[in-house]
Amino acid sequence: METARLGRTDVELSRLGLGCGNFGGVGSDPKLFGQGESQDEAFALMDAAVAAGITFFDTAASYGGGRSESWVGRWRAERGAPALLSSKVYWSVSGDPGNRGLSRERILREIEGSLERLQTDRLDLYLTHEPDPETPIEETLRALDELVRSGKVRAVGASNLDAAQLEEALEISGRLGLARYEWVQNEYNLLQREPEDGVLSVCKREGLGFTPFSPLAGGWLTGKYRRGEDHPPGSRMTLRPEPYLELENERTYRAIEEFEAAAAARSVEPATLAIAWVLSHPQVTAVVVGPRRPEQLETALAALELGLSGQERDELANLFV
Repeated sequence: METARLGRTDVELSRLGLGCGNFGGVGSDPKLFGQGESQDEAFALMDAAVAAGITFFDTAASYGGGRSESWVGRWRAERGAPALLSSKVYWSVSGDPGNRGLSRERILREIEGSLERLQTDRLDLYLTHEPDPETPIEETLRALDELVRSGKVRAVGASNLDAAQLEEALEISGRLGLARYEWVQNEYNLLQREPEDGVLSVCKREGLGFTPFSPLAGGWLTGKYRRGEDHPPGSRMTLRPEPYLELENERTYRAIEEFEAAAAARSVEPATLAIAWVLSHPQVTAVVVGPRRPEQLETALAALELGLSGQERDELANLFV
């Protein structure tokens, strides 16, 4: 398994990270707590990931209503297997819409719950899950700095923020001498290119890591969604379709058909080519993948062997313009 250094930190990540967002739920959606993978299925995925050389596990306090963190912690305790732990703070563990945010009091409280569920006294990586418009960013950064200085967190990052928000946070951290965001974790794939509008440029300039999630755009880039056909039972479009509804159009279906042809010409699955495209970006440190079954890991692992040139990247990207 290839590894890469995360920004300016001393953390080495496997270039594929195991996304644990479906353990005991589907992300942070309270309506879906208790769904997703069972504990036994989650354990099988973690076993397969470590066997493949994946050492970077990505979870969040709110995933599955705390089940994801709890199962990752239980698995590590039972297996004694090393894994870099990355978790996030913002959404409520219980699903209470009023209990969210990035205030100092809340961050200091939430880290204790995450450490307890993960059965550890230190998190390798800790991210803000969303920007908090109700809390001054300086307050959030001071709280995160406390966690780093106390030894409870090794490095901090941010997820789901734009270039302007990232610039502001970095300026404040630099001016006040606080621990800064060392990497960004946003969605990035052939159908969602927003990080190219500024975030990736800031990451390059500031030496930040970038660990994108959803390289398959909720399954769209696997080719599982077909024009005029019902979506497969249990797929993202049947459980939590809202982020991807805008993709249901003739233009997307046509582009995916061309993309499938490009994958077939390389004798690989479309999912492999989609992940390889993300991995080939020079600013990408590691890609977070979320297989539902252990055998799906093989598709992601094959992407590590599929080197794409800059010209190939551009040609594939142009299919979706």
